[in-house]
Amino acid sequence: MTLFKRWLPHPLLAIALTVFWLLLNSRFSLGDLVLGALLGLIIPILTSNFWPQRPNVRSYRHVVIYVLMVAWDIVMANILVAKLILFRPVSQLKTRWVSLPLELKSPEAITLLAGTITLTPGTVSSDISADGQSLLIHCLDAEDAEVAVRHMKNRYEARLKEIFT
Repeated sequence: MTLFKRWLPHPLLAIALTVFWLLLNSRFSLGDLVLGALLGLIIPILTSNFWPQRPNVRSYRHVVIYVLMVAWDIVMANILVAKLILFRPVSQLKTRWVSLPLELKSPEAITLLAGTITLTPGTVSSDISADGQSLLIHCLDAEDAEVAVRHMKNRYEARLKEIFT
């Protein structure tokens, strides 16, 4: 193992942790940057034994597009959920459980899909099947289960398939 891989086993994770640490703080300071960088270096080293192989990312440009799309979806879903809560009686909500069949094989990609669904208000990933072939998802308001599944597959899973090989 090279010195670089030993001290920086997952460089993108290190950068992401540093950036997220800075975003979680309400102000920017040199101390926050140093602490974020230390966390970005230490956490990947401590957790590197848990994921010996790095996920194969085909296109970092697609990663940026995906992150921006998910951020937009989170904002729009917040507005939609606020409207549902404020203006629609609970008895008129069409809550349902849906099973999302997975085409993704990589554990990292499946985890990212489940996280994306959970981060988007109105949906929560609650379980993965024992064979890893489907996700169980609760939808706050879904008129048709098939439409909800098709939306999640087209919007998120298809894009994750472009990112991960």
